[in-house]
Amino acid sequence: MEYTAMSVADFTQVLASRAPVPGGGGASALVGAVGVSLGAMVGALTVGKPKYASVEDEMRALCAEADELQSRLLALVEADARGFEPLSRAYGIPRDDPSRATVLEGALREACTAPMDMMRACCRAIDLLGRFADKGSALAVSDAGVGAARRKAALEGASLNIFINTKSMTDRDFASALEAEADKMIAQYGPRADEVYKAVCLKIGRRSNG
Repeated sequence: MEYTAMSVADFTQVLASRAPVPGGGGASALVGAVGVSLGAMVGALTVGKPKYASVEDEMRALCAEADELQSRLLALVEADARGFEPLSRAYGIPRDDPSRATVLEGALREACTAPMDMMRACCRAIDLLGRFADKGSALAVSDAGVGAARRKAALEGASLNIFINTKSMTDRDFASALEAEADKMIAQYGPRADEVYKAVCLKIGRRSNG
């Protein structure tokens, strides 16, 4: 099943059900893609305006990068579902089965792959959004702020889908390495998303509560 081909109504209905996928990971990837799309909209509303002729080439390049990131994040909705299904099956293996520990460890690692890729994509997207907010059309700057909030949510949401799996890994060195990379991205890009949001608030004459 291609979850990204569903209507919004159908996707959220499945998300709210007992089905193991899509879950928090897929939702985070989708939210990240929405945030990227909002940045691209700022670019689209900037290109072709005489007032912004000096940044038109840059906006076109940023829109192209945003399109690539949007496609990547939507693909990760599907990848996260594929990565979680083996883990769901592994948890169902009887505890007295001698293969359970090995199968479960491998499935835990696989289930972390898509969320880690989501986080990396979100970091790129947050940097991109800062440039849209800084140089894009003032008429669309609020959308850049919405995008910043969505991308931070996607970044943090994806991290939770890593941490819930690393805590169950027996290979603590591998788990710690994943956790350290995720923590570093949150520490660097969470505040960066907040900066973009606050800058947008100032541009529209509002004081950020953050």
